[in-house]
Amino acid sequence: MRIATYNVEWFDALFDDRGQLWADGAWSARHDITRMEQTEALGIVFTALDADAVMVIEAPDSHRGRDGVCALETFAETFGLRARKAVIGYTNTTQQEIALLHDPDVMTVVHDPQESVEAPRFDGDFQIDLDFDARQDRVAFSKPPLELAVETAGGAAFRMIGAHLKSKAPHGATSRDQIMRLAIANRRKQLAQAIWLRRRIEEHLAAGDCLMVMGDLNDGPGLDEYEELFGRSSVEIIRGEGPGAPRLYDPNANIALQRRLGAVPTSARFYIRGEDRYLQALLDYIFVSPALYAKRPRWRIWHPFNDPACWRTPELREALVTASDHFPVTLDIDL
Repeated sequence: MRIATYNVEWFDALFDDRGQLWADGAWSARHDITRMEQTEALGIVFTALDADAVMVIEAPDSHRGRDGVCALETFAETFGLRARKAVIGYTNTTQQEIALLHDPDVMTVVHDPQESVEAPRFDGDFQIDLDFDARQDRVAFSKPPLELAVETAGGAAFRMIGAHLKSKAPHGATSRDQIMRLAIANRRKQLAQAIWLRRRIEEHLAAGDCLMVMGDLNDGPGLDEYEELFGRSSVEIIRGEGPGAPRLYDPNANIALQRRLGAVPTSARFYIRGEDRYLQALLDYIFVSPALYAKRPRWRIWHPFNDPACWRTPELREALVTASDHFPVTLDIDL
């Protein structure tokens, strides 16, 4: 079975209010790429993935009369994908939903949100002292994680959580002081979201659930200068810290956490305006619980320049660059 996570930049802009693909020569929300070009590129990528399930990060909007499920299923039908059934959980107001496209012949998927005193529902508030002033701050997800109960056609049951943590980028700040203040505030909120998510993870692990946690964590070791201020990244929190703490596994995260200097895997590529260069980062992960890791799954980042098969296939290589600023991550596992 192949499970994927894929952040599709401005997927929503490719659909009209009826959930139909524009597929025309007008500009997409991606720089210098038309809607037809991005749509065709995504069709090539999703077809090549041939995944049983894809956690779509930045999925089409489900607000203001728009239906993200309809849009995704229209996309799947257009390109004849096996993963043709869509599930969306709590919607949000960012035009960037979290959704799962899956093959209904292979698995049954149900939105199944959890809640507890330690880890409230993800569409609510989480109280935590963010700045050590002995006062509880209220934290909310702008994109509540998608919690799913999954059962395969063969009867195997597991849990999936799709996540898109808050960006640390200081959007809207202009002066150096504003940038610093906003960046630190955003990192605090992101770490709080990671702690909230980790508490839910620990509850599943304690219950013996097989678990996959995947998506865009907008973080990784060494990605900004404020990480040292807090001593850890969101990735470390979600993976599990300290001796005896129950761990999740993602080999790409392990490599990145072990190598503060040197080459690390990357899953996203952004153009830096004003510097005329690209920044590459590891932002997208698929973590699995110990029981799933024992099945010896195989991870792959479909990077157009770093993955040999993608590099040797020009049509796929160009499609990956055109489709999004993130690249898919897949997990092949025998369930």
